[in-house]
Amino acid sequence: MRTLPDSLRLPRSPRLPVLLTVLAFLAGVGYRLGLMLFDAPPTNSDEATMGLAALHISRGQEFPVWFYGQSYMGTLEAWLAAPLFAVAGPSTFVLRLPTLAMYALFVLLIWRLTLRLTGDHWFALLVVGLLALGSDRIVKNQLIAGGGYPEMNVAGAALALLAYDLAVGRPGRRLPRATAWGLLAGLMVWVDPLVLPYVAGTGLVLIAFGWRELRGRAGGLLTLGALVGAAPLLVDSLVTSRNPLTAVLTASGAEQPAGWLDRLYGGLVLGPALGMGFCDPGRCAGWQLWWAVALPVLLAAATLTAWHTLRHPLTSPTPAGTATAASGAAGPGAAAGGGAAARVGAAVTLALVGAAVATIAAYTVSSAAGRTPVESSRYLSCLLISVPVLLWPVWRATRRRRLPTGVAADHRLTRQLAAAVRVAAVLVLTAALGTAIVATAGAVGRVPAVHADEGRHTALVAALREQGVRHVYGTYWTCNRLTFASGEDVICAVVDDELRPGHDRYRPYRTAVHAAVGAAWVAPDGSPLAARLDQRLDSLDRFTVDGWHVYLPHG
Repeated sequence: MRTLPDSLRLPRSPRLPVLLTVLAFLAGVGYRLGLMLFDAPPTNSDEATMGLAALHISRGQEFPVWFYGQSYMGTLEAWLAAPLFAVAGPSTFVLRLPTLAMYALFVLLIWRLTLRLTGDHWFALLVVGLLALGSDRIVKNQLIAGGGYPEMNVAGAALALLAYDLAVGRPGRRLPRATAWGLLAGLMVWVDPLVLPYVAGTGLVLIAFGWRELRGRAGGLLTLGALVGAAPLLVDSLVTSRNPLTAVLTASGAEQPAGWLDRLYGGLVLGPALGMGFCDPGRCAGWQLWWAVALPVLLAAATLTAWHTLRHPLTSPTPAGTATAASGAAGPGAAAGGGAAARVGAAVTLALVGAAVATIAAYTVSSAAGRTPVESSRYLSCLLISVPVLLWPVWRATRRRRLPTGVAADHRLTRQLAAAVRVAAVLVLTAALGTAIVATAGAVGRVPAVHADEGRHTALVAALREQGVRHVYGTYWTCNRLTFASGEDVICAVVDDELRPGHDRYRPYRTAVHAAVGAAWVAPDGSPLAARLDQRLDSLDRFTVDGWHVYLPHG
């Protein structure tokens, strides 16, 4: 049996940090499972649309390639949930089981990637602990099956890990690794373009360090995997002559007006703090925006550290697992040992930093950053993939006892500067953990209200069934949620606040409601639609369920 050379072996795992990492991992999964058991984070009609797609697949009724009502954003989440629906029946909880599994796999992959790049088990514990926490925005991105977000992070982490192993020359399963990289890259092209900077960055690492291998069978299998992964998109484009890129650009709102000051604030200040889990539900207090100042510094530090290692791999710090590395001196790729491995680790670091910068830049120039920065901060969810390389220079600074040789000639000044840098690094790590803990507590504090709201919605579905109501009109955020919650016992067609036809993602529902005799109306209490329908009580009967009004035509 072929064994790894010493230069590619990770140091023996210390028991204490590994045990603590397991506990942090279980806490993160348990926290999210607990949220799901109490109906948090709150569901919505977009998630219900994915649930309806899964329901249709499980019944063999339809096999959608795209999220209903549009020609982009693949339905991978629906395909993963469909077998579970066939066994356990449709529900939001069952719909989210695959997304919970994807979160767990994401953390495991990031842990492994962190050890590949740094070899420091204590630092890997810090990364896992930070990812175990979850603000309102973070758990929404990770758990809500609304299309794209839960799978992007796990795919990005897997692509980076596969790229590192292939580029560094780890023996064994090389052809399966190349095939897996291609398959994941193709899947992400189909699922959501937001992760493409990470696909491109890790792909460049493969080309730079493995181009000779890619000219052979590995390259052929990688290409085949990519074609298989992107097959739903490619086949649909050939059959319908639709260009999914055009649909994505149209949906991005690029033509909608938004001031550049608003875009810069949303993209560079508010967005990263929200998207990376440092803010309370739906808002960011001023003190929680410290990340907007720290992030550019961390990006620059990670870039400089990796660039130095890439240019001078033989003079990079000693491999992790030695006495020097234990004190925090290891550099990117040092865990693998050797100059070549150090260069690959540095290249992966630069790829993850570059992908983070591209993600932020693309979001900042979009109108969404200026128009809806709180909700659209979900577009920055991929930044979590870059957390290990962003925090690694800070972690090293907390462990370093002196500045690099040549920074200061005076020994006392050197020690003072080193102490100041160490204090600043400790403050950054403390602020990151502390702010994330506060934001997580804010998300937990919303759970009772979310659970109560779901209870009211369950009561609405039961009341409609009891009254024999099977066809209704409602708002966009009412309809598909109601239809999915009832298992299509109640079919809903969308109207706006003036009772005009709205955006029905699944057109057969509108046809069914239009054809029904005596269709009812459903409106949230206090909504503009409810006020409009209250003006027609001469022809409608109204009954109320806690939080909802149902309007039935006379007779």
